[in-house]
Amino acid sequence: MGNVRLVSLRPGTVFLTDCPARLAIEIIATKWTVVTIFALSKGPLRHGELVELIGGVSRKVLTQTLRRLQDSGLVERRVYAEAPPRVEYSLTELGRSLEEPIAMLTEWARTNGEAVVGFQESRIDAADASPRPPN
Repeated sequence: MGNVRLVSLRPGTVFLTDCPARLAIEIIATKWTVVTIFALSKGPLRHGELVELIGGVSRKVLTQTLRRLQDSGLVERRVYAEAPPRVEYSLTELGRSLEEPIAMLTEWARTNGEAVVGFQESRIDAADASPRPPN
């Protein structure tokens, strides 16, 4: 099976606190991380281009996300010796290894997003229609 390591599904053994797999999941399991990696999968981008492309992310949150991705070895920050300085962000080889899983997740979201929203709305409607207990 090559480098694939099977994870035990016994209680108490899946994604233990000090498990590298859990750390990796915690890094990529945020909305802005996945969206940022997806945006960078098309090539290097500047901070402002990322803000515009992603939409809805504040400059501060994007900066925090990029720093976390840099610290994890997933994104590279390149500063060009120009006036004014130009800074671009790109995926590292390790970051590129996430392109396929994130593309699959994105396709799942496109295919099933409406069903998820519909389910959530039906739950809200059902909760609103429930009789309220008297005070």
